[in-house]
Amino acid sequence: MNGLTNFLEKYFVPVAAKIGSQKHLVALRDAFISTMPITMAGSIAVLLNAFFRDFPTSWGWTGFVEAMQPLIGVNGYVWAATLAIVSLVFSVSLGYNLSKVYEVDRLAGALVSLAAFVMNLSQTVAVDPIKNAILAAHPKADVSMIQPVWGFLDLNQVNGTGLFTAMLFGFISTIIYAKLMRANITIKMPDSVPPAVSKAFAAIIPALVALYICAIIDWSFVKLTGLDVITWISKTIQEPLLALSQGYGAVLLVTFLVQLLWFFGIHGPNVLAPVLESLWGTAQLNNINEAAKGVAGSDLPYQWVRGSFDAYVWMGGSGGTLVLIIALLMFSKRADSRTVAKLSLGPGIFNINEPIMFGLPIVLNSIYLIPFIIAPMIMVTVAYFATVWGLVAPVKIAVVWVMPPLLNSFLATGGDWMAPVISLINMAIAFIIWVPFVITANKVGIPEEEMKE
Repeated sequence: MNGLTNFLEKYFVPVAAKIGSQKHLVALRDAFISTMPITMAGSIAVLLNAFFRDFPTSWGWTGFVEAMQPLIGVNGYVWAATLAIVSLVFSVSLGYNLSKVYEVDRLAGALVSLAAFVMNLSQTVAVDPIKNAILAAHPKADVSMIQPVWGFLDLNQVNGTGLFTAMLFGFISTIIYAKLMRANITIKMPDSVPPAVSKAFAAIIPALVALYICAIIDWSFVKLTGLDVITWISKTIQEPLLALSQGYGAVLLVTFLVQLLWFFGIHGPNVLAPVLESLWGTAQLNNINEAAKGVAGSDLPYQWVRGSFDAYVWMGGSGGTLVLIIALLMFSKRADSRTVAKLSLGPGIFNINEPIMFGLPIVLNSIYLIPFIIAPMIMVTVAYFATVWGLVAPVKIAVVWVMPPLLNSFLATGGDWMAPVISLINMAIAFIIWVPFVITANKVGIPEEEMKE
């Protein structure tokens, strides 16, 4: 065990640490985190409409649904301004955070990133109100005219579908802008000019170059392929990657890596945030948007999303450490372990596990390596197949990560009572796995007189 730990510490940890501190990945991680106020607001709107519209409709409560129409409408406005345009929000956040790591004007970087993304949107939408009206009046009429209309914003391109394009052009445009700013290729203004004006003029040339390069890329792509970049990326890259993320192997692998990183004191979800958010986070946004349209759980596009890990696996934090705390309080005879468990219980209920991770510790503690890695892998297996086999609805609501276990899964699935049952089963499984190692730890490294009587 010590040999394996030493090997991983020598060869794995340095690589993981470098990845975790790589500035572009840090900016990407922070960009996703920064959108949380928007995504949470939209998710709450979807959740409320599930209780005001979706569930009552399935129960036949048409009178209640009719009475709730004003609230349903308000929630619809909130959704339309948040999750429906989440790619626009993300492009601003990415430009801001990239500019932050490059130490250049953040607001200008955010606007450059937004503009670079917007230029990829379809500029016309094929609509035909005349044709629709004629066909409605005369179903057998032969009408084939399609009228392209300019000026519409296609929500199908600015919701979760556009995230990969927002990432790509956000990186290209903001990096070009930032490097030109740092190279001082700017318009110089006299010292008498107010700082705000001087800063705005300084960003003109870098922004101009960045946006024209992106525009040339976009124009060339359309001419060569006949497709806009968003559509091509969605069909060729995003959809295959999201489909790959739905495989059991991918879900199991990322669970293993999160636990392994945490064992060495590296925050696994933070290091892997670019993967977790760009794949499973995007899948979750798509589920939320479909749920907002009234799509049933069985018809949602993705079975396993970002919130599924929190709902069923990382209860109390990575590793399901809330279960470990309970096991320590019940079976540990070590005074130090019981004290740490008591202090960690409150934070653990809200999925904050740093006190137990570093206080027990679990980090670099070979006694707890096996259960810390194995328990979450079994938990994710149970929850994954329960979802895929239709025993529980897929996660379709974004729930704040500090939501206590059981309640988390119930809300995340839009009120599926089987969800907390699966969470409870997973907690029981983890408890069975943790207990033998807690009992073993009673006999290791502590003088007998320090044991709890």
